[in-house]
Amino acid sequence: MHSDLAISMMADLFWTGLLVCLPVLGLVMLVGLAISVLQVVTQVQEMSLTFVPKLVTAGICLVVFGPWMLRTLSQFTTRLWTQIPSMF
Repeated sequence: MHSDLAISMMADLFWTGLLVCLPVLGLVMLVGLAISVLQVVTQVQEMSLTFVPKLVTAGICLVVFGPWMLRTLSQFTTRLWTQIPSMF
């Protein structure tokens, strides 16, 4: 295996990982930011107020984006397996 092939595979791996994680992490971050602003405005410092909405948001995101995430990861895996004969 040549170094440029390994670097290309690692770049593709990181890009696919970023694309798969982005919807869940992005929406949870937006909900956390909104709740933080709400806590600053109302001066209510309750830990469950920050944890529960982010947990619910992550669960809903996994249900909504789950099929797309699974399809993206399976396409990545299939592409890697089909490229094995051309590596040698």
